Amino acid sequence: MHDKQDESPMALIEEFLTARATRKPSPHTLAAYRRDLHAVATLVAEATPLPLDALLITDLSPRVMRAAFARFAGPRAPASVHRAWSTWNSFFTFLVADGIVAGNPMPAVGRPRALLPQPKPLRGADTPEVLLASAARDDGRQRDPWPERDVAVLAVALCAGLRLSELLALRVGSLVGRPGERRVEVAGKGGRPRVVPIEADLDRVLMDYLASRARRFGSRSVRPDSALLVDRHGEPLRRGGLQYLVESCYRRAGIGDRVPRGARLHALRHTFATRLAEDGASAAEIMRLLGHASLASSQTYIEVTAGQQRDAVRANRTNRALAGLAPTDLG
Repeated sequence: MHDKQDESPMALIEEFLTARATRKPSPHTLAAYRRDLHAVATLVAEATPLPLDALLITDLSPRVMRAAFARFAGPRAPASVHRAWSTWNSFFTFLVADGIVAGNPMPAVGRPRALLPQPKPLRGADTPEVLLASAARDDGRQRDPWPERDVAVLAVALCAGLRLSELLALRVGSLVGRPGERRVEVAGKGGRPRVVPIEADLDRVLMDYLASRARRFGSRSVRPDSALLVDRHGEPLRRGGLQYLVESCYRRAGIGDRVPRGARLHALRHTFATRLAEDGASAAEIMRLLGHASLASSQTYIEVTAGQQRDAVRANRTNRALAGLAPTDLG
């Protein structure tokens, strides 16, 4: 065996995280890996007379790992335990591949079944339309109203189904293609890129927003490499700023009671997917458009043509809500 079998699990955890970093996971994903690995390793050390830094990787037997995971699972939700199990399974798979340990003990450690998260769309049949119409109005309560930007943010989330991180990663140059054939290139979760068709009404909303931005900050502010979504100072929107913007749009529209708890911005993405399903899109089309991936779905991914994807987006009723927003409503 490799001489690293005499190393501390903590040192090998850092090697594993460095190897994972080459796959370009989000900082939040790497942080979750580190938390799960450190938390269980700490429980292993607490069950032995050895301090954490004195443990050897060979001390992590199936029996030891079962006991540690039993204590880890006590105060935590099944989804958290399942995520930690998967992280440790990946860690030991990495060690086996490098010849550091002879086998992976994790198959001998029980894990809860992973429950699929339930969709949390906005409640109310007309809620997306109410939200967009409210954002398009200058109600006089804002110090520096920018309805074009607010509508653009909501519309991209509602009509393209992007995650928060995907919205923040968009550049002006992410919008590609000619009018009528426009699409947005998305840097998806786990480094998986995808392309989502942009219908004519959403295209118009985005072009109106970029034109208003050029008026505010000059033409250099809309260069292809510039962030697509910016704050009122022309700086790229950050996570907290985007969340605050969407929350303020909910408040102005008076729909706070229609937004599910725990899915504030994500409710827009769930609304996109739910309306696609209600209007006849297939599971394969929805999976492709949302960039979903899992152990099961990655093996049964069904390729769909660009035309089928565009038909699925065209069926989304929220696009029709954009058609009712006159340009004067946005200015």
